[in-house]
Amino acid sequence: MELNQIEQRIIGVLLEKEITTPDQYPLSLNSLTTGCNQKSNREPVLELSEAEVLDAIDGLIAKRIVVRDEAVSGRVDKYRHRFCNTEFGDLQFSEQQLAIVCVLLLRGPQTPGELRSRTNRLANFAQVSEVEQVLQDLQQQSLTQQLPRQPGKRESRYQHLFISSTEAELASAGAEPLAESDLNSLLEEVQQLKQELAKIKQHLGL
Repeated sequence: MELNQIEQRIIGVLLEKEITTPDQYPLSLNSLTTGCNQKSNREPVLELSEAEVLDAIDGLIAKRIVVRDEAVSGRVDKYRHRFCNTEFGDLQFSEQQLAIVCVLLLRGPQTPGELRSRTNRLANFAQVSEVEQVLQDLQQQSLTQQLPRQPGKRESRYQHLFISSTEAELASAGAEPLAESDLNSLLEEVQQLKQELAKIKQHLGL
């Protein structure tokens, strides 16, 4: 399952709000956009328009990860996820696993200590070792990976793997994650180089 930055944020918001404000779930486009642009508990802070969120929602609906509840009697459309813990997919998480995946989607790579403090509204971890054990379980399922330790840091960070293989390889090598626009530019450049190489081979009769 490969999700771009906006799709990751939308899924993270839907997971979070389903747990923390179940009476307001599923979410309207307005509520979902507000949740995506929230200035607390989000990294990086985004400023998405409703049109941008709706475009990403349409993509997630096409992937069967999000479902639209059609408006009835003048109400607005609302959206719910099928990302995990449903009869429609293979991802089945415990409460602790779900909390960690949710926060990684919302805040990017983090250390076990950070995850313990930032999941307190979603699940209970008595100590950091419990977080580390859940991360190991998720890693065995190829859903998270441990990143190279940053200079001067005591703990390694972990990130989710609902990203492209290129992004995962860059992160494993210790590179900072690329913005989606930078990644697209890099992929376009690689494609152009491949085309030029093919022309040279054809010219040389190889």
